[in-house]
Amino acid sequence: MGKIKQVLFVLSAFILVNVSIAQEQNGETLATWNNSAAKSAIVNFVDRVTQRDSPDYVPPEQRIAVFDNDGTLWAEKPAYFQLLFAKDEVTRLAPEHPEWKTEQPFAAILNEDMVSLLAQGKGGIEKMIGATHANMTREEFNRVVTSWLNTARNPLTGKHYRDMIYQPMGELLNYLRAKGFKTFIVSGGGTDFIRVFSESLYGIPPEQVIGSRLKARYENDDGHPRVIATDEVEFVNDKEGKPIGISQAIGRRPIFAVGNSDGDLQMLEWTTAGKGPRFGMLIHHTDAKREWAYDRKSRVGHLDKALKAAKYHNWTVVDMAKDWSVVFPPAKRTTSKRGAQN
Repeated sequence: MGKIKQVLFVLSAFILVNVSIAQEQNGETLATWNNSAAKSAIVNFVDRVTQRDSPDYVPPEQRIAVFDNDGTLWAEKPAYFQLLFAKDEVTRLAPEHPEWKTEQPFAAILNEDMVSLLAQGKGGIEKMIGATHANMTREEFNRVVTSWLNTARNPLTGKHYRDMIYQPMGELLNYLRAKGFKTFIVSGGGTDFIRVFSESLYGIPPEQVIGSRLKARYENDDGHPRVIATDEVEFVNDKEGKPIGISQAIGRRPIFAVGNSDGDLQMLEWTTAGKGPRFGMLIHHTDAKREWAYDRKSRVGHLDKALKAAKYHNWTVVDMAKDWSVVFPPAKRTTSKRGAQN
């Protein structure tokens, strides 16, 4: 009997260890979140809304969580990654367009003048997006974006863009899904762009991505039907557009919303204004060593009004330097050239 007990003890220990490893792998324990007020706020809220005997219990079909993408799920410096993709595409396509040498915003890109590029504002960005995203089917666009993700590197870090996702946020997505939440990306970035990688990087299927979008047209060329993106913007999913996009696409008000900038203010306001238990969270970029420290003075990821609103609405503010033990997943194929950028 002694040997049997010993075997059972070893077997039990083995099972417990492997269950613990499995929990950490699916993010259920939020392994890279430090034991701080932010982590406690998340776990306490999730416990309240998922425990059947809780007065704040929320049925699974109502557990909707929405996340901004740039600066919330992955990095956004020196510019939003979709903008960097469009910039690289302009460079790639430039031999076919000699007129771009003197035409803005293309001239700024070809001269590597990011200051002038950002100064072009909304009109310049839309023109660049139209030139690099339009007149393709979704399948054609997917191939272009996938090729870029597999080869391009961030100019500041030298990392592949897919290696600049935030590991703690990946754990949070997994944790929420394990607790019966349905997770959505709600971004000012392009819907079609984010859908290329949302499932492989975040476990979020394409149909759960809400973003800005171009108008499309239908063609049937000799029995080959196609849907092709045009160069005309149909909807900008930013600021007040985010609650509108969520309402139109999901048909439910979320109970959990996460962002990092003033562009997410209205999404967090609308989410947390609903009846019943609500959770709003901001990612505050405070880590100049492992990432970047920026907020009010930054052109990209500008955070001012939403930070003030967080105090008023009692939203959780994640201090990246203090609340995360890890920022990015361990680099496998990259060399670091990180530099400070505001």
